Amino acid sequence: MDENFSILAIKPEFSLSKIGLYQHGTLIFLKSVQHPKEALESFKEQTDQYEYRAEAVLTELRNADIDISDIRIIMARGGLLKPIASGVYEVNEAMKRDLHHSPVGRHSVNIGGLMADFIASKISGAKAYIADPAVVDEMEEIARYTGFPDIKRHSIFHALNHKYVARKYARAIRKSYDDLNLIVAHLGDGISIGAHKKGRVVDVNQCFDGEGPFSLERSGTIPMVDLVQMCYSGKYKQEELLTMIRNEGGLSAYLGTSSYYELEKAEKQNTTAVLKIFEAMAYQVSKYIGNLAPVFLAPVDAILITGMLANSKWFMNLISERVKFIAPVHVFPGEDVLDALAMNGNMLLKGEVKVLEYK
Repeated sequence: MDENFSILAIKPEFSLSKIGLYQHGTLIFLKSVQHPKEALESFKEQTDQYEYRAEAVLTELRNADIDISDIRIIMARGGLLKPIASGVYEVNEAMKRDLHHSPVGRHSVNIGGLMADFIASKISGAKAYIADPAVVDEMEEIARYTGFPDIKRHSIFHALNHKYVARKYARAIRKSYDDLNLIVAHLGDGISIGAHKKGRVVDVNQCFDGEGPFSLERSGTIPMVDLVQMCYSGKYKQEELLTMIRNEGGLSAYLGTSSYYELEKAEKQNTTAVLKIFEAMAYQVSKYIGNLAPVFLAPVDAILITGMLANSKWFMNLISERVKFIAPVHVFPGEDVLDALAMNGNMLLKGEVKVLEYK
């Protein structure tokens, strides 16, 4: 495939769609396309928004005088599909069906592949893809046991950013990702911490449903008996408890907000009560990083920390002081979803990866 063609990366969020246009691996156009709340609420299902959002993206590109005929690859953040192997997948009918009727749950991420497919249909020669969606499953069988035969552990995590940061680090030290033992921690609205053994994430907490450390929005792992007693207390319905675990736990439950800026504000104002909550979050993150060290049966080459919370030096120091004895700690602040998608698209253009089929 001609490397001179452009790559369009798409990341749908609750009320906007972030897009980035790349050529030769360089970002040449960046935009957050805002979607009016009333327009989005007119759709019965969230995934029904895809055509409306895609048309808005095309309008933004045309208004910026961008020749969309140069676009050959549209890379979207993948959705909550069936468990699949890591890699790049072309959007097909089976995938579109599962994005509309996700086997895992509703989330704005499910819109991405549908948007990419619609945009590709408007550009001659263009194709739509996703890369490393949250359902990437490379867990070793031993990691799936829970001690309760009817329940197994599952792999749902920030696979795209995990893999991107791990490969970025490997390139920086001139080694192959497939030759390294890494612990990668993504710290955002949800927190996922994975054991990357020679290019495979063989163990990771299922952060979508709250397993692991508590985060900005998620409850984290909760003492089981206490949770069971809450379930049968008669005070809550099932959906209410699931919302509390997935969207209203962690910082949100303690402070009534899930904003990262509460940390910045607390640091500036030295608000002890708020800082104590973040200190507890850092403590839990450190414990889960430590939990993964024995997985490798070998030395850990590095601990990589990424995500929104990695922007705070104070928060990073709290974690680093507890885990640096395991391996050197390297921080990659922020969540570069668009760059991660573009990297996968660029590998596709260069023929470095094969396109996988979703079934």
